[in-house]
Amino acid sequence: MRSLTRAEVRDVDRRAIEEFGLPGIVLMENAGRNAAHLLHSLAPDAAIAIVCGRGNNGGDGFVMARHLELAGHAVRLLAVGGPAGDGGDAATNRHVIDAAGIPLTVLDSAPEATWDAALAGVAWVVDALLGTGAAGPARGETATAIAAIARAHEAGAARVFAVDLPSGLDCDTGRPFGPCVRADVTATFVARKSGFDRPGAAAYTGTVHVLDIGVPRRLLASMGLA
Repeated sequence: MRSLTRAEVRDVDRRAIEEFGLPGIVLMENAGRNAAHLLHSLAPDAAIAIVCGRGNNGGDGFVMARHLELAGHAVRLLAVGGPAGDGGDAATNRHVIDAAGIPLTVLDSAPEATWDAALAGVAWVVDALLGTGAAGPARGETATAIAAIARAHEAGAARVFAVDLPSGLDCDTGRPFGPCVRADVTATFVARKSGFDRPGAAAYTGTVHVLDIGVPRRLLASMGLA
């Protein structure tokens, strides 16, 4: 299977929704569930912290939290940037998290010590901050979160699992825009991203697993992916 550019990733999602009538929230559910199943298979008894951003990557993280809790994991759910966007799929999954009683801590304007305490004692940190649509350096609370994940990783306290791609990595070039997560494992959706095959990218992605999100085979075939 060939790799996808940022524009092609958008096109897969758009066509699945518009041409095939597959709701975006179903794609998000499939992505988060399959990513959770992968992490569970790698670390069936691990305590896990999931760091979520405001967009759809964060929505994938909310779905992961629900499925990992169902699988028996101790899950610590953290978020940056305040509430997820109004009315979107990520916001819907955040509401589900709230209704399910899964504790969520919002770490806006939190100092380094608070972040370090929030990530202490877990075996894995899930990076669900930024997705393939990111096209510039992380700033503000997102940059603070990336730095906190880096400290936990560099200290050997936790391994890092990136959702779709490591936050801060350019989907197309495989180079960091600025602050960037270094993952041990990246669970990417539909296909590898074109930047993953560039020299040096593996130092950020770690081992890459391609996960299905339920996109119809006819759509994949039309893009040379099946």
